[in-house]
Amino acid sequence: GLIFYPRWLARFPTWEALAAANNAEAIEAWAGLGYNRRALMLRNIAQQIVDKGAIPKNAAEWQALKGIGPYTAAALACFASAERVLPIDTNIRRVLGRVFLGEPFPDPTHDEGIRGKAGGILPETGFQDVPQALFDLATLACTKTPDCAQCPLRDACPCAAGFLAGTYAIPKRTIKKANESRHRDKPYPDRIYRGRILKAVREEAAMRADEHLGKRIDPAFDASLDLAWLADMVGRLSRDGMLHEENGELKIGTATKKPL
Repeated sequence: GLIFYPRWLARFPTWEALAAANNAEAIEAWAGLGYNRRALMLRNIAQQIVDKGAIPKNAAEWQALKGIGPYTAAALACFASAERVLPIDTNIRRVLGRVFLGEPFPDPTHDEGIRGKAGGILPETGFQDVPQALFDLATLACTKTPDCAQCPLRDACPCAAGFLAGTYAIPKRTIKKANESRHRDKPYPDRIYRGRILKAVREEAAMRADEHLGKRIDPAFDASLDLAWLADMVGRLSRDGMLHEENGELKIGTATKKPL
């Protein structure tokens, strides 16, 4: 990220520059930054901002943009728009759900209760430091299996005594596992292989949806069992505007230069 994100910002230094990008330009510039779908989502958000003629000023305005949810809206409002609001992610929910609500393993249904008490911990100035501190606390002490003995909030947290006494059974998962598509006995979900398809098409000219591409994304690719799976993934990427076919060869982006 430290290498790739500055490159993204250099390529698209303004909302207007990003809004004008076509699918291929956005996806190419996003290489190395994670899920390729996010490049198109960001481009589409930029188009909405340019169409409105104004950058959102608070969480409500950020969330009104298609593609931005409650956490992202609050984070943007807090760190970019200087709104005194607390973004609640998994980490902050875990810390404050325990401290404020006495919930050892809080879930998103507890966010409203956390938000109702958050105003009391946000100072009038420098409030952006609070979520940063909570992130650090969640990483260093208030993990799924917390180190309450070392936590600076142990005396204020109603859950600390229970964790120290071993009262709480630690669940295997505190976040519901995503229901992702997976082909037969493949070790990864399809989204990993779709990302590899885009990477291969970026890196190699004259790429086709054939066994050669299959081997690029999966060394165990079996043409007799996996060609239809490969074709399905290529088809989905095409429907999502991430690649298209020209004269039998795969290309990044859509067949036209017009952004979606």
